[in-house]
Amino acid sequence: MIDAPDATALREEAEERLRALAGDHAVLRDDQWAAIEALVVDRRRVLVVQRTGWGKSAVYFVATALLRELGEGPTVIVSPLLALMRNQIAAAERAGIRAVTINSANPEAWDEIYGQAADGMVDVLLVSPERLNNPDFRDIVLPELAESAGLVVVDEAHCISDWGHDFRPDYRRLARLFEDLPPGIPVLATTATANARVTRDVAEQMRLPAELRPDGDDTLVLRGPLERESLHLSVVRLPTAEQRLAWLAQTLRELPGSGIVYTLTVAAAHEIAGYLREQGHEVAAYSGQTDPAERLAAEEALLNNKIKALVATSALGMGFDKPDLGFVVHVGAPQSPVAYYQQVGRAGRGVERAEVILLPGTEDRDIWAYFASLAFPPEPVVRVTLQTLEERGVMSTPALETAVDLSRSRLEMMLKVLDVDGAVRRVKGGWEPTGQPWEYDAERYSRIAAERRAEQEAMLGYLTTTECREEYLRRHLDDDAARPCGRCDNCTGRHRSPEIAAQAVEAARERLSRPGVEIEARRQWPTGLPDLSGRIKPELGAEPGRALGRLTDIGWGNRLRELFNGEDGPVADDMFKAVVQVLSAWDWRERPVAVVNVPSATRPTLVRSFAERLAQVGRLSYLGELGYRAGSPGQQFNSAKRVQAIRGTLAMPKDLSTAIGSCGGPVLLVDDRVDTGWTMTLAAALIRHAGAPAVLPLALATVS
Repeated sequence: MIDAPDATALREEAEERLRALAGDHAVLRDDQWAAIEALVVDRRRVLVVQRTGWGKSAVYFVATALLRELGEGPTVIVSPLLALMRNQIAAAERAGIRAVTINSANPEAWDEIYGQAADGMVDVLLVSPERLNNPDFRDIVLPELAESAGLVVVDEAHCISDWGHDFRPDYRRLARLFEDLPPGIPVLATTATANARVTRDVAEQMRLPAELRPDGDDTLVLRGPLERESLHLSVVRLPTAEQRLAWLAQTLRELPGSGIVYTLTVAAAHEIAGYLREQGHEVAAYSGQTDPAERLAAEEALLNNKIKALVATSALGMGFDKPDLGFVVHVGAPQSPVAYYQQVGRAGRGVERAEVILLPGTEDRDIWAYFASLAFPPEPVVRVTLQTLEERGVMSTPALETAVDLSRSRLEMMLKVLDVDGAVRRVKGGWEPTGQPWEYDAERYSRIAAERRAEQEAMLGYLTTTECREEYLRRHLDDDAARPCGRCDNCTGRHRSPEIAAQAVEAARERLSRPGVEIEARRQWPTGLPDLSGRIKPELGAEPGRALGRLTDIGWGNRLRELFNGEDGPVADDMFKAVVQVLSAWDWRERPVAVVNVPSATRPTLVRSFAERLAQVGRLSYLGELGYRAGSPGQQFNSAKRVQAIRGTLAMPKDLSTAIGSCGGPVLLVDDRVDTGWTMTLAAALIRHAGAPAVLPLALATVS
């Protein structure tokens, strides 16, 4: 322990370090100093829950500088996003701190970085949470780093808790890291987004083991008010997607500076960005599917005010730091007040006024329901996974897909949770069972699901509340200091007008009703299948196809979701007319001469009548439909399972095979929707095998 006089001198030095980091007039807040003192003097574990822009990164950079002067090892920061890492490295350099990062973008530099850290040449090592489960890093590098670290920092610590809106399984490993740290190494966790329940959960996971805290020394929690004095919140409710789009294009010209337009789906981000560009706005689309180099370029363009806005999914989230961000608009409501307040917190950090606008959509609940479907799987699925690993030993994720019917991303998430719980372990080559007993905590998963539903109801309440909007959000973050802000539309009585020029609405309607998206043809068989591997033979493959729209679009998506939620029946005339437009614009190498449809167990009238009508209008031969050997394949969630199920059921009737062989040209293959694409792929293979020179897939909807 450092005595009081040294602590006093330490504060003076801390203030000096802060000025190097944040400017000559910067002064430590009381809670900033309390955290730094607890870390540097008392070597405690500290959880800081403070609003965005408060200066949480200053705490760990100043503490790092002080600990390094005392001869301690480097600070290890677990940080979730590359964008955040880049900003933190730049901030560290301003304070004279050398920071380097280990992440998926620089594997060639890892060995050199490890060596520099061991030689004392690095002050801060930033690590992505995914690194924590890389076998080599976890078993070889991490123990050495933990042993020699002067400070361990976890940024965006709410991700540790599965009660939080942005739980990440890789973060759960940190609880084990905390347990294994040698005594005396201080730990700091920071977040701007944690209600009381998440705060308690994270603080509990950070605690020292009981035997190492005989005096009852617990995690120090420093939680402050979450008010953002620059934010002016408002809600504008418009009944249709075209009205929301037209209103956005009109209002964007009036909003200050540059900002972010958030969407709920990747398809919506691209659709909205395309429309805004047509209306003369400099914008770029941004999502988790955007190429990393393009993402970096888009971030830089926004940071340098070269574009008006990024139209982004939540992939542009934690850690993106632009102090002069002038506005945040949401086209569609996030599914919790906590997530919403975190995202709007990107705005107004360094300006006096920032506009925050929410344009809720009728499709929001459908999208929330989809995300809810990705929750932790039911117990029988988990037990199948564990049993398969017990029987077969080490298996890769693709190999497990042949036995476990989950999508790749959901299977990975489940395995990460099982890894943290000690039931499986990631090793080179995949996953292995540990043989440890494991209990399915159904009660906890049920309570978390109920919490998510309550959050959704709370978000709906935000749309309709007549009270202060900021107070409403802060109360859902359990901020006891929440008071009416005096700035939002409800407090001031100044509500944004929903009026839009009729011609602007018509232009948006035309853009949204523009039909046609490409369906990419599958070229590779799924891995893990015993008798299918590698590339699909060209003589059995389909051409790239077309669909009227995506189910996640804000234009045709709404109509298509209504269609699939309704009763079986013929396609509506306007929808059919739009499909004809798609066919007219299709730049195929050779025009189809015949139509075949996929059999449908759920919508036989829709699919068959759709195919017959297309044949009639296009003056093509309707040859009939494929069949099932013993009922439809049902629903599967990953490629390997889907291919196995379709191969076992889909059949080519003999008379249809004869008709295809004698039709003499390409075949238009019709279905109602494309999910994984494997039904179309295997149906096309059957048709090609029967003698068709080409197969052109056509569907009303595609999922992605």
